[in-house]
Amino acid sequence: MAYKILIIDDDKDILTIITDMLSGYGYEVTTATSADEAFDLLSKSAFHLLLLDINLPDSDGFEICRQLREVSTVPVIFASARTSEDDRVTGYSIGGDDYLPKPYSMKELLVRVQALLRRTYGFSTEEKIVSFGDVVVNITSRTVTKNGETVSLSLREFDLLAYLCEHKNEAMPKEKILTSVWGAFMTSEASTLTVHIRWLREKLEEDPADPKFIKTVYKVGYMLEVPDDA
Repeated sequence: MAYKILIIDDDKDILTIITDMLSGYGYEVTTATSADEAFDLLSKSAFHLLLLDINLPDSDGFEICRQLREVSTVPVIFASARTSEDDRVTGYSIGGDDYLPKPYSMKELLVRVQALLRRTYGFSTEEKIVSFGDVVVNITSRTVTKNGETVSLSLREFDLLAYLCEHKNEAMPKEKILTSVWGAFMTSEASTLTVHIRWLREKLEEDPADPKFIKTVYKVGYMLEVPDDA
């Protein structure tokens, strides 16, 4: 699985350099040069990590982090030329996970990104595979099979299925699923989630009207119920 990183910085040269470096290590990189652009991206997609400058043309990184922390726990690294103790304390106190002063080397940035992703998402480099019934979901390679045949899923359908797999046997609230799969500042309605759940059931369940695995949890949300021997 390629980790998705959002870099928010108004210096386009820096964006190009960092994007090239992180992409070369297998990360999926998206960039924004303003707070408005960042909020728009965060409303449409979920990211694994943010690299956030403080000085932006229409706001500042502190405000982005404050608003983000109201809805998301995604890891945030501040990267800024503002290196005073007050700025560092502010960055950590509002929810930042790391603070990298500019100028910094690409090697140090890479090490900090890798360390924070490792702390947040775990050390394992093994394939993540979840099986239920005749369905096998390989989260690492983003493939799904049923009865040995490949199942074609849209990007969003797979992201939703992978999220349920990673939280198997947990009742996940609708709002949490929407935020994690559709984006921190998502504008999607709960009905969007309902439709995608229906599509997954139609593709994966033997009887979509009476699902055995992708369960509705009354007044909560949804759960992928996987038997202990699966």
